[in-house]
Amino acid sequence: MSNQTWLLKELGVERWFVRHPEMFSAGVDGQDDVPEGHVMNDDWNEVQQEALSCTACSLSETRTQVVFGVGNQQADWVVVGEAPGKDEDLQGEPFVGRAGKLLNQMLLAVGLSRDRVYICNTLKCRPPKNRDPQPDEISHCRHFLDAQMRLLAPKVILVVGRIAAQTLLQTQTPIGQLRGKLQHYGAQKVPVVVTYHPAYLLRSPKSKRAAWQDLQLAYRVAKDLA
Repeated sequence: MSNQTWLLKELGVERWFVRHPEMFSAGVDGQDDVPEGHVMNDDWNEVQQEALSCTACSLSETRTQVVFGVGNQQADWVVVGEAPGKDEDLQGEPFVGRAGKLLNQMLLAVGLSRDRVYICNTLKCRPPKNRDPQPDEISHCRHFLDAQMRLLAPKVILVVGRIAAQTLLQTQTPIGQLRGKLQHYGAQKVPVVVTYHPAYLLRSPKSKRAAWQDLQLAYRVAKDLA
C-alpha cells in the first residue's frame, strides 16, 4: 500500500487523484490583497517578539512558552486552530502530538507537507487544563492573529474547530453551519474553509469523511486562485 493510499484510508476515503499539482507552488502574490487589521506594525519579527513577551492576560502567568506559529511564511495555505495544548506549550509549536499527526496526514492527502503551510492558533498561550479560551483572552490575543493573517496574505485559510472558526470569523454560528460552504475573512474577503479539529476527529472518526470534503473544498478554492 502506497503512503498516499494509506493516508486516504485513514481519512475514510478510498481513492483520490491530484489533477492540478501546480497549485501547490509556494508563494503568495498580490500583497495588496491583505486583510486589514489593528496591528502593531508591518514587521513580522517585531510582531513575533511582541507576542513572545506579551503579558496582557493571565495566561502569561501559567504558560511555559508562547506558541506563535510555525511553517512557511510564503505559503498559500494557513491553518488556524484554537489554542496550544500541553504538548504545544512544552515544545513551542502548534499541532504536535496525536492531533498534529492527524493534521499532517490530512494535509498530505491533498499534496501538502507540513513545511509548505503556515500553522498557528487564535490564542498564543495555553489555557490551564486546556479549558476553552475566555473572551478577554481572545480579545487580548486577537491583534496577533490579525497581524499574522495580514502579513502572511494566504490564498486560503483552513480553520479547524468551533472556537477557532467562531473567533476568526467573529460569529457565534455553530460549526455545523459554518463548514461545507465558503466563508470569508477580513476586508479583503480571504477565502476561509471551516472543518473539524483533528482532536475531534480522533474521538469521532465517522466525521473524517466530512473533513475530507472540507479539504477538497479548500483545494478547489486554492486551485482557482493559483
